[in-house]
Amino acid sequence: MSARPAAALAIDVHGLNKHFGDKHVVNDLSLRVNRGEILGFLGPNGSGKTTSIRMMCGLLTPDSGSGSCLGYDILTESREIKRRVGYMTQRFSFWEDLSIRENLDFVARIYEMRSRREAVERAIEGLNLKARATQLAGSLSGGWKQRLALAACMLHQPELLLLDEPTAGVDPKARREFWEELHTLAARGISILVSTHYMDEAERCHKLAYIAYGRLMAQGTAEEIVAGARLSTWSVSGEDLAAVAAKLQGQPGVEQIAAFGSALHVTGRDAAALEASLRRATAGTAWRVERAESGLEDVFIHLMSRSDDNFGARQ
Repeated sequence: MSARPAAALAIDVHGLNKHFGDKHVVNDLSLRVNRGEILGFLGPNGSGKTTSIRMMCGLLTPDSGSGSCLGYDILTESREIKRRVGYMTQRFSFWEDLSIRENLDFVARIYEMRSRREAVERAIEGLNLKARATQLAGSLSGGWKQRLALAACMLHQPELLLLDEPTAGVDPKARREFWEELHTLAARGISILVSTHYMDEAERCHKLAYIAYGRLMAQGTAEEIVAGARLSTWSVSGEDLAAVAAKLQGQPGVEQIAAFGSALHVTGRDAAALEASLRRATAGTAWRVERAESGLEDVFIHLMSRSDDNFGARQ
């Protein structure tokens, strides 16, 4: 493995494009990721998140565009990048009739790792798997399976981790513990790209990128994205919320209506028109109307409603 001074940025890409047939899967993507940063990718299924991540890390060649990953050119030095990246897919893909230690040893053998026993023990210790090291993978809960998958990614001590919806189907406690591990790794200088549909996980990322149908719609911290959307949000509560939702549909200023627990969140960019419509619709009724803070979920629903899919159909 050739040595090279560490780049200030983990990822720095410009104008990436990718087509599959006549479908423009990623459209002019430009993005920067700092060392030791957790970047969360959000967006609807089929929006190009995984394709974007793979191109940024030299795992998939773009049709056009340029950039670097870990200081290496994504077009000409993908081999060097791959040696320094750990990739964890959504689907659990280890051998269920082998123990945790045996699985990790097998992976290390496949990659012909030097000092593989030391690497296996280091991964087991680093991900707190020692107490379960002899347990068969098939008997592990979803959370422990994901931790095993993360340990396998860490065997070769990568500088960058790619995690594709890593906690899908995992219970909330295990998800929280998994994210605590990710922040520990980030504190050690490891950069992490993670795709997720969970808003609580998005808020745990240092920065976010929202991709809808091939286009980067928003990027920045959670606070920056919420502020940049410039949404006005109101909460409507009371009985028969379906009736008030029907009454508000298509009214001036009302851009989206979404159920949030026992209330409706009604949002739009024209604050004055939105408030006026709400006051008219609820005047003389028992429905309660009050201002609410716009959250990530409000913003992402709004962004999705404004985006076109890859075949031009409004979503």
